[in-house]
Amino acid sequence: MSSIDSAKRVMSGTFGELWWDGELIAECYKFTAKYTQSKEAVNLARELIEDSKVMSTKGTGSMGIYKVYSRFKEYADQVQAGKDPRSTFVSKLDDPDAYGAERVALYNVSLDEVPLVNWERKTIQKDEVPFTFTRHKYMETA
Repeated sequence: MSSIDSAKRVMSGTFGELWWDGELIAECYKFTAKYTQSKEAVNLARELIEDSKVMSTKGTGSMGIYKVYSRFKEYADQVQAGKDPRSTFVSKLDDPDAYGAERVALYNVSLDEVPLVNWERKTIQKDEVPFTFTRHKYMETA
């Protein structure tokens, strides 16, 4: 699509969902995922502008979770037992006024941090959890 017919077509995060190994995470209030590329400088003959070569790529992201219950207990127990649990995340954004829905699966997800305790008086309790992943697949596009 090269243009939109109305501002109502812009997707709202209100309609975002996160599924973790097939389970809807209703308390997720934000979710991001991206690839970051590591590059090495390449200086070509007779070129003033430095170019670069991609040497590796890393999938990273984070999720924001409202504290409702001990969501990370099983994960934390596995970490303490010396295990490296891996999961599949599926993000879905399905605004009814948009041109369509977008669903993206992230595979081989590993949490970088596992929340155990995090609270502050007179505030809504939230955890920000960074993670890495190694593959993605667009399952549905808008």
